[in-house]
Amino acid sequence: MARLNLLLVAMLLCSCVWLIRSSYDSRRLFVELERAQSREHELQNERERLLLDKRAQATPLRVEKLAREKLRMFSATPAVTHYVNESASAPVGGAP
Repeated sequence: MARLNLLLVAMLLCSCVWLIRSSYDSRRLFVELERAQSREHELQNERERLLLDKRAQATPLRVEKLAREKLRMFSATPAVTHYVNESASAPVGGAP
């Protein structure tokens, strides 16, 4: 009978240790989950901000302004005509 009691006490202690360990692990995992959700929220906010910046940078007026200033492009108008010579547009090497 004493052996049975010792066996039951040992099993009870192992069960207690396992319960404490599993509760510790669940708390640790819950904290990691909360951190991951917080990081996800931050990244989502940053993504929305970047998309808003992208839309603001891609407005037609801004693109036209950058094309004029940096690329020195201009609008085609009937008042301005540019002629291209055929010899300048022919490929080098005599190919037809």
